[in-house]
Amino acid sequence: MPDKTPAARPVMGIGACLAGKAVRYNGQTKSPNEHVRDLGEAFELRSFCPEMGIGMGVPRAPIHLVGGPTQVRALDVETHSKDYTEQLADYANTVLGLAPELCGYILVKGSPSCGYDRVRRYADNGYGIGSDQQGIFAAALARTDPLLPLEDDGRLNDPGLRESFVTRAYAYHDWKQLCASGLSAHKLIGFYSRYKYLVMAHHVPAYRELGKLLANAGNRAVDELAAEFIAALMGALAQRATLRSHTNVLFHLAGYLKRSVPRDERKRLNSLIEQYRLGQIPLVVPLTMLKHHFANNPNAYIDSQVFMAPYPDELKLRNLI
Repeated sequence: MPDKTPAARPVMGIGACLAGKAVRYNGQTKSPNEHVRDLGEAFELRSFCPEMGIGMGVPRAPIHLVGGPTQVRALDVETHSKDYTEQLADYANTVLGLAPELCGYILVKGSPSCGYDRVRRYADNGYGIGSDQQGIFAAALARTDPLLPLEDDGRLNDPGLRESFVTRAYAYHDWKQLCASGLSAHKLIGFYSRYKYLVMAHHVPAYRELGKLLANAGNRAVDELAAEFIAALMGALAQRATLRSHTNVLFHLAGYLKRSVPRDERKRLNSLIEQYRLGQIPLVVPLTMLKHHFANNPNAYIDSQVFMAPYPDELKLRNLI
């Protein structure tokens, strides 16, 4: 009988307080917003709390970031006598060692350990002097694995940032699966072949450069080539796609239907794409029409394109962009 075991969901890290665990300094949780809850349906969430992970108990004295704009320390709020900076930074290595399969991480807005950005910074006298920092653990995660997509629960309220984050997380999961199967020049070329239109939607210069990079793939050490390739691909996907860039891809895809779809239906499709370009309808509308036409007129190359479904449709992320 065929194997009907469902594919494992990609693994996403998340702050333990957002996962419902009472680990904050005052023994409370932090209620996740609806977007964080929705991601729990698409990913296997693995929770971590760096402050608990380094042995700080519950309840505990709160910490904040103290110092200048280029260098801060994580100190206890009351006395500034206890410094947790190195321990919190080192915990990033611990997390990635415990869960090397992580394809993304949902951080905690405003946290001195887990904040993605705009974390409050204080002077030695305790007065707030800026909101210009990353949390210590968050910054260490970014340094330790620069490819790992990061966002916090607050930034995920933005539809464009949310869609970009999920796109990158699924791409990184896909990449890790490829690496686990064994890399080769042929596999790298096949991987990029599936991602071409998604990369084009995010950054046309990277689309061109990645093609050049793989043109002579067999003449370079595969590990060195793979590292350069995935850094460029993830960097391209981190560029925010626009109405104009998505429209460009939609028209490219529509071109594959030129000989198989009647002219009137192609005009209707082009009209939907133009309405999308003008911001009158969301991306899901012309994309659904494209999928309909390709279902009736199969094209193996288009069927392989990640752009058509970079993540589960159930997330409805393309309904808002």
